[in-house]
Amino acid sequence: MKHVIQFHVYKGDQYYIAEGLDLPVVTQAKTLDELAKNIEEAVSLHLEDEDPAVYSLAPDPSVMLSMELGLPSYA
Repeated sequence: MKHVIQFHVYKGDQYYIAEGLDLPVVTQAKTLDELAKNIEEAVSLHLEDEDPAVYSLAPDPSVMLSMELGLPSYA
């Protein structure tokens, strides 16, 4: 059972976007603080009235974000 739900975060044109790697959840926000709140709410709603074991998750999983950073071009 997994104890961590992973999300990939990247910056779009106007919003930060988070895509779940372990759950089919996608959300966005203008700031990273808002995005963290949106992820928490989206995961809670997705797992509401569900058995986390269906997704191979422990009863009280935490969330881990990995963020993609754009680097300047050196060419």
